Amino acid sequence: MNQDHFDDEAEDARAAALAASMADPLTGAADSQQEQAPHPYSALNPECVLDALDSIGLRGDGRLLGLNSYENRVYQVGIEDDKPLVVKFYRPGRWSDAAILEEHAFTDELAAREIPVVPALALGPDRATLHHFNGFRFAVFTRHGGRAPELSDPSVLEWTGRFIARIHAVGAIKPYLQRPAIDIATFGVEPCEFLQGSQFIPADLRAAYASVAAQALDGVRRSYERAGELPQLRLHGDCHGGNVLWTDAGPHFVDFDDSRMGPAIQDLWMMLSGERTDQVRQMCDILAGYEDFCEFDPRQLHLVEALRTLRLIHYSAWLARRWDDPAFPVAFPWFNTQRYWQDRILELKEQISLMDEPPLPI
Repeated sequence: MNQDHFDDEAEDARAAALAASMADPLTGAADSQQEQAPHPYSALNPECVLDALDSIGLRGDGRLLGLNSYENRVYQVGIEDDKPLVVKFYRPGRWSDAAILEEHAFTDELAAREIPVVPALALGPDRATLHHFNGFRFAVFTRHGGRAPELSDPSVLEWTGRFIARIHAVGAIKPYLQRPAIDIATFGVEPCEFLQGSQFIPADLRAAYASVAAQALDGVRRSYERAGELPQLRLHGDCHGGNVLWTDAGPHFVDFDDSRMGPAIQDLWMMLSGERTDQVRQMCDILAGYEDFCEFDPRQLHLVEALRTLRLIHYSAWLARRWDDPAFPVAFPWFNTQRYWQDRILELKEQISLMDEPPLPI
């Protein structure tokens, strides 16, 4: 199992998710099959989006384009007599204001050092980056174009590695105080407990999933023990190819919404794909650039499959937690089926074996 798993699923769901995010939040259409209370995003219609922007002095020209985002609602908005901007409406209840502002401060630090990220714009009478309107919190960003990086190209991986190292050099200056860490507790134990306490796993598979998840978490713990104590720093947190826009000037890193504390390898392993031999080559190319700016401790390689395992567990719990959002059943129709959970059990069994293998020989 590798990053291709997540990228393939995201690609399959892209059109459906975008349609769903536009169909419910922007038109206010209700799902007649749902008997639960309306989701908070159901109030986020075009008028609300434009009024929110108007509240901070931006005059939209009525052009709204929903961008691909599952966790939040993100739109490209036409601005009168100016270039379009991107506005992100944060998922209600996910982060505190303080945690969002920590992310904004981190990207500001990076941008100040000419690292290619997209910080939130300081707007409105208070020159704030986080704004409130009708119960929603939102931020505005400049629009940056780009294409998917050619991660099969060694020079692209090396270039990307250099910039990830520069992000980490800044991330190591001080810790997050409001944002949690990527660790066994938050990405493994708690998501497992949530899933096992829910009704999402079919009854006839619940015991099997609980057993294999427990074994997988034991494997994760052994991997962390082999790695030993490692520095924790502010990370991008979700640094895969979909969050890197490539231009002639090089990579541009977007979407720090999942930024957390964690080991440096978290922002490197998600660039890997293919068979083990492919991943060895890719990691060597990444580190060739990374070590121009940051020293890399090879003990971190013990965590590659452990962090992948945690992401798999966390991903299932994330889907379950978001199932009340009308966009999710449309975007991920295969979730919560018998086949889905059977595949997750097999997937975790595979990860248990992979975690017992030696780390990538770099």
